[in-house]
Amino acid sequence: MSNSSVHPSGALPKKPWLATYPAIVPAELPPLEHESLAELLEKSCRDYANRIAFSSMGKTLTYRELERQTRKVAAWLQSIGLQKGDRVAVMMPNVLQNPIAVYGILRAGLVVVNVNPLYTPRELEHQLRDSGAKALFVLENFARTVEQVLAKTDVRHVVVTTLGEMLGAKGVLVNFVVRKVKKLVPSWSIPQHKTFKQILSEGAGRTLQPAAIKASDIAFLQYTGGTTGVAKGAVLTHQNLLANKLQLQLWLRSAFELKKQPEVLNFMCALPLYHIFALTVNSLMGMSLGAHNILVANPRDIRGFVKEFGKSNVHIFPGLNTLFNALMNNADFAKLDFSSLIMSLGGGMAVQRPVAERWLKMTGSHITEGYGLSETSPVATANRFDSAEFTGSIGLPIPSTEIDIRDEDGNSLPLGEIGEICIRGPQVMAGYWQKPEETAKVMTPDGFFRSGDMGFMDERGYTKIVDRKKDMILVSGFNVYPNEVEEVAAMHPGIVEAAAVGVPDGHSGEAVKLFVVKKDPALTEADVRAHCAANLTNYKRPRFIEFRAELPKSPVGKILRKDLRG
Repeated sequence: MSNSSVHPSGALPKKPWLATYPAIVPAELPPLEHESLAELLEKSCRDYANRIAFSSMGKTLTYRELERQTRKVAAWLQSIGLQKGDRVAVMMPNVLQNPIAVYGILRAGLVVVNVNPLYTPRELEHQLRDSGAKALFVLENFARTVEQVLAKTDVRHVVVTTLGEMLGAKGVLVNFVVRKVKKLVPSWSIPQHKTFKQILSEGAGRTLQPAAIKASDIAFLQYTGGTTGVAKGAVLTHQNLLANKLQLQLWLRSAFELKKQPEVLNFMCALPLYHIFALTVNSLMGMSLGAHNILVANPRDIRGFVKEFGKSNVHIFPGLNTLFNALMNNADFAKLDFSSLIMSLGGGMAVQRPVAERWLKMTGSHITEGYGLSETSPVATANRFDSAEFTGSIGLPIPSTEIDIRDEDGNSLPLGEIGEICIRGPQVMAGYWQKPEETAKVMTPDGFFRSGDMGFMDERGYTKIVDRKKDMILVSGFNVYPNEVEEVAAMHPGIVEAAAVGVPDGHSGEAVKLFVVKKDPALTEADVRAHCAANLTNYKRPRFIEFRAELPKSPVGKILRKDLRG
């Protein structure tokens, strides 16, 4: 298909990606099976009662136990006077209490506000005030942050849990080590807080009242920096998340064409459940399939993570480029048996070809790259799960999803031309929480979400991101996309990882600056320059190179270019 097949208006041909679809995947979603996420949870807990739903630090939680514990949480939340639609914040890493709290909140007809536990007081105050959260679940390690801002928020009920609270007898030792040995719990005081065990006990004596949840009701406020400015709450409905979960399940079918689906799937859950990628891909899709999610509380502890991976017979592993890279740089990881691994899913940031090729060589599993945002629940596109090809693209729109590449004026561009990636589908958010002006900036009149990412679509329907609008570097009138410079740098065997940013330059307007983390201590600036000169045209080559021991990253592992710009 050439550009001659483009409509005279300049619009894309109608859904060119469908010709490239796996035969087993439908173009459109069937009707959703459930009205709400609470209904999905209840059905899975009935169907898979004896299976393990989640495990953490050796302690397991079956689907039957998950139903029982979430019912207690939901009944307790209703008993303290919370009404349907009220917001409840959850500020926890991947511990068993996280899914129990989240699904308990949803069953009570309330709205989950996911909070990054590593937030500063300023960031936490903004999110709690903006969302109007009335209750909060927090791990004690982060209670001091809550204490500092509580009086300035609407939060009236705080549940504080400990790392060991759901681990039985072992939990006493875990709490002692966390508090006294590692000193990971700063002192805090929140009068009238409840413990997790207390609310489970109180909830056990209450009856959960049916909440009459509709598909259009809000399930989550998922906060995101979005394309600009202060964090905003993406309003995700039950329907948004149920649709995205089903889209992923349909897409996943093709993976089992290559490797037979085991009776029970094991998902490695290393990405935090407060992040939309893990929430939908691990928790929701996993629950729908009756899968076992192995929760990793601290994936930055690579040694501990590698041990867990080795014990777990992992089938599906969602991760980020930086996480795949860190694992491969651990000598013990290479010694593991990867024969059970069916799928490695890359999201959150671009997967670099050198990382994908090395991962395939080491594990025998391809990293299949997908793409999405908090605003799209999150997945909008994915590469084929039945393909051995590393496309270097974000793949094809998943069922019932449309991608259109548009110019600044909102006109559709022909195939191959770079513009803003715009997304329409049942997974696209209802808007930003109480921010109609911000919503209007990103939603087009015909229902497309403007992603803020620049890219193009090829004739097979694959979309390639070239970068975020704001990250683009303009050198003497030429566009330089940092992803390309970083990918070239990552090809050098002496480089662990690199990040490129634009810096002001009197001669060319902007110049490329490359921050490099060495793998080989002997690596010099001259080596990096020679490598870039061999692989990049002149204006794309870094003018400045700075070596760093590490690069600033978000809790999810994304490299923070804005912090490098200074």
